[in-house]
Amino acid sequence: MRNLNQDNITQAVIASFAKTPDARLKEIMTSLVQHLHAFARDVKLTEEEWFQGIDFLTRCGHITDDKRQEFILLSDVLGLSMLTVAMNNDKPAGCTEATVFGPFHVEGAPHYELGDDIANGAKGTPCTVRGTVKGIDGQPIPGAVMDVWQSDDDGLYDVQHADLGHAQARGIVTADAEGKYHFRSIVAVPYAIPHDGPVGQMLEATGRHPWRPAHLHFMVKAPGYETLITHVFRDHSDYLDSDAVFGVRQSLVCDWVQQTDGSYLMEYDFVLNPTRTR
Repeated sequence: MRNLNQDNITQAVIASFAKTPDARLKEIMTSLVQHLHAFARDVKLTEEEWFQGIDFLTRCGHITDDKRQEFILLSDVLGLSMLTVAMNNDKPAGCTEATVFGPFHVEGAPHYELGDDIANGAKGTPCTVRGTVKGIDGQPIPGAVMDVWQSDDDGLYDVQHADLGHAQARGIVTADAEGKYHFRSIVAVPYAIPHDGPVGQMLEATGRHPWRPAHLHFMVKAPGYETLITHVFRDHSDYLDSDAVFGVRQSLVCDWVQQTDGSYLMEYDFVLNPTRTR
């Protein structure tokens, strides 16, 4: 381990993982070191730039709490989240595509009956959401559990309101015996991801905007089927072609139709992939 230099240090670090008992961990750490060192060599990284990078990551950690995950935002805006989703959700044609989870899901959302208003007072134009959950064979999936969340008309999720004290524009509904679901909420609007921290500074420095197109989050679960994490995007929304987190898929875009009373209707059918058997 003596007389290390820029030409042999990479192999020395890789060799230090030789006794790693977990083969997968060894594979990941080896590749990580190879690519990190190659990156530093490729850009001729200076010590000052390295310190700036460490400071950036430190500030990401400091701003992260139980309501905000800056590292998820960082992964999202670098496209790493969506790349991971795409690599791990290769489904048969016809299945609903997955997209990024996002940083604003909350465990333990309130349960609602079909037809209830999950907006629960959130600011926005009323909207009815309905559709069916099916398998790839076209058969309805009874009792599918749907975790739903979205921002309000100000582009904020309930957890971003400091003094709210209760859930809004999020909830859990269960499809009926025919796989059908329906509930009331509010019309989705474009919003900016949190950009008052290190990730926002990075976007500004690189000439990028922080905006996401209008969408509604869904996590759909049913026994015997793979869990689906996805969005449904509002057609004609701004930023569909420049989503800050690269999450848009054309198959997830649908029309939100204005009704005679001024409210909207969004209809979308989800198609789940059966759990893979080994």
